[in-house]
Amino acid sequence: MTVAEELPETPETADEEPVKQRKNGLYPGVSDELAENMKSGWADTELRDLEPIPQAAETAARRAALSARFPGERLVIPAGNLKTRSNDTEYPFRASVEYAYLTGNQTEDGVLVLEPTADGHKETIYLLPRSNRENGEFWLDGQGELWVGRRHSLTEAEKRYGIPASDVRELAGALREATGPVRVVRGYDAGIEEALTDKVTAERDEELRVFLSEMRLVKDDFEIGELQKAVDSTVRGFEDVVKVLDKAEATSERYIEGTFFLRARVEGNDVGYGSICAAGPHACTLHWVRNDGPVRSGDLLLLDAGVETHTYYTADVTRTLPVNGRYTELQKKIYDAVYDAQEAGIAAVKPGAKYRDFHDAAQRVLAERLVEWGLVEGPVERVLELGLQRRWTLHGTGHMLGMDVHDCAAARTETYVDGTLEPGMVLTVEPGLYFQADDLTVPEEYRGIGVRIEDDILVTEDGNRNLSAGLPRRSDEVEAWMAGLKG
Repeated sequence: MTVAEELPETPETADEEPVKQRKNGLYPGVSDELAENMKSGWADTELRDLEPIPQAAETAARRAALSARFPGERLVIPAGNLKTRSNDTEYPFRASVEYAYLTGNQTEDGVLVLEPTADGHKETIYLLPRSNRENGEFWLDGQGELWVGRRHSLTEAEKRYGIPASDVRELAGALREATGPVRVVRGYDAGIEEALTDKVTAERDEELRVFLSEMRLVKDDFEIGELQKAVDSTVRGFEDVVKVLDKAEATSERYIEGTFFLRARVEGNDVGYGSICAAGPHACTLHWVRNDGPVRSGDLLLLDAGVETHTYYTADVTRTLPVNGRYTELQKKIYDAVYDAQEAGIAAVKPGAKYRDFHDAAQRVLAERLVEWGLVEGPVERVLELGLQRRWTLHGTGHMLGMDVHDCAAARTETYVDGTLEPGMVLTVEPGLYFQADDLTVPEEYRGIGVRIEDDILVTEDGNRNLSAGLPRRSDEVEAWMAGLKG
C-alpha cells in the first residue's frame, strides 16, 4: 500500500495529485503506521525574523513601472519549471530573467501576477508552499523537503519579497476563470500558458516581453554593484587560471574550465555562460565551449568567461594570454592591433553617443591594420563599406550586459543598436581578429592565431568606467602580470 492510495482525503490533500513512488524503489509501499509516524514529532521551523531581500526597493520600483505601462491589464510573469536532464534528474534551475528582475525570487514554478485595479495593480507572487506533511509529500516526493531541501513558507516569502504570496497550485484554475485583457511572458511555463490560451495574443505578449527587456537597458545602483561584484570575482578567476597553466598543459582546456568554475561556484551562483577556454587554433572558433583540446607552450589561450552572482548578474570578460607567459613577435603584433581597436572602442563609449559608435571606431582600427599588413586591398573606407574586414573579425564589437550575458536582447532595434547611450548602461567592448587554420588568403604564420580582448564598460555621466580594469590589457602588462602570478 502507498500513502497516496491509503490516506483519507483532507482539505489540504483533496485537490492535490497523489505522491508518486519510484517504479523500482526498494520499498513497495508505506504502512499506515509509518505514514502516521512521519506526520508528527517535527519541530516548528518557521523563520520569523526574516528581512527583505537587499533589492526589495528596486524590484518594487520595477513592478510600479510595469504597472504604469499596462494599466487595466492582467500581467502574468512565470519563473519557469524544472527541466529534465535525464530520466529522473533535472538541470539546476534558473528562474526567468523577467521574473527574477521583478521579484528577486529564484524558485521554480513561481509566477508573478499583477491584477488590474482602479488605481494600478494588485500584486501577488504565486509559489509552492512548504512541502506537505499530511500526505507524505515532504519525504516521499522527489521534490519533497527531505530530498531537495526546505522551501520558504508563503508567510516567509511575503517578508522576503514584499509581495503577498499565494499557493501556485491554485493559479491555473483562477486564470482560466479570469476576464479582461491578459498578457503573459511566454516560453517558461506551459501549464500557465495553457490556462490562458484563449485570453492572450502573440502580439500583445511580445509587447510585454519587449518592454521588460527595454526596462533593463539602464541599470540602477543595485545592479551596477552586482555587476561589479561579478567582475571582481571574474578577475580572481582569471588569476586562478594563470596560476595553473602548467597543469592545463599536462591535461587539457578542461583544467582551465574547471578552475574558473570553482571560483564561480565559491563566490557566485554559477558561470554566466559556458566558459570559452580556447587554446591554439581553437581561439578562432568564436564560441568554443567543448574545451577538450590541448594547451601548448608557445600558443595563445583565449579565455572568455564570467562569474554570475547570486542575484543572476554576470560578468563577460576576455583575455588572450600566452600560455608560456611571453607573446611571440607576430602574436604581439596581432594582439596590439586588437588592443588599439579596443582602446578606440572604449573611448567612444559616453553618454549621448550612438550605440554603434564604439563598434565603428574599433572596426576602423582593425581595417586599417589589415590593409597595412597587406591582407586586404584598401583603401580603408572601401574595406569598411564592403565589410571585407569581417573575414577576420566576424562578430560585433559588443553587447548589453546584465542578468543575461547578452542582455536586453528583445529590445526594439531603435532603442538598442540604433539607440543612444545613457548613464547606467553597461556593455561589453570586445574586438577580435581570427585567422583560421585553413585560411589560405593569409601568410602561413598567421594561421591558427585568434585574439579577443573584452571588458565590461559602464556609461557614466561624464564618460565611462571600465568595471574590469583590474585585469591588465596591454601586452607588456599582461606578461608582467602573468610572471608575477607564476611567482
